[in-house]
Amino acid sequence: MTRLEVPTAEDMHQLGRRLGEQLRAGDVVVLDGPLGAGKTTLTRGLGEGLGVRGPVTSPTFVLARTHPSVVDGPPLVHVDAYRLGSPVELDDLDIDFPHAVVVVEWGAGMVESLAESRLELLIERPASGSDEEDEPRIVTATGVGPRWADGLPL
Repeated sequence: MTRLEVPTAEDMHQLGRRLGEQLRAGDVVVLDGPLGAGKTTLTRGLGEGLGVRGPVTSPTFVLARTHPSVVDGPPLVHVDAYRLGSPVELDDLDIDFPHAVVVVEWGAGMVESLAESRLELLIERPASGSDEEDEPRIVTATGVGPRWADGLPL
């Protein structure tokens, strides 16, 4: 497990970009944290690091968006599981896990049966409860499964 303090929204974006540069097809990233924590900001950076066609926006109303690569890499599948009731509903989206990088916002409790290996990122907002975008966040990264056995890319 790794904990990082991320001072600003731009830093969150850059963390995502650096992480995206290290991800490969078959990787699953689970993002959890309260509204406004920075999940979509991090995912925008992931998309930039992966070199996918954007813009990367929250898929809240469509549940999942696929962003194809513009650099011959894997596509980014960005899922918002907030309105899903069970892992079965996530599985029904028929996502091509082996050939894409899949990011699931609100994914805790949803992907465990679908992905043996996953990178779980919990983003916590400051204790002040402020809605300020540029207040520090704490990102706790946990690697689960054989893909992350040798360490985390953060």
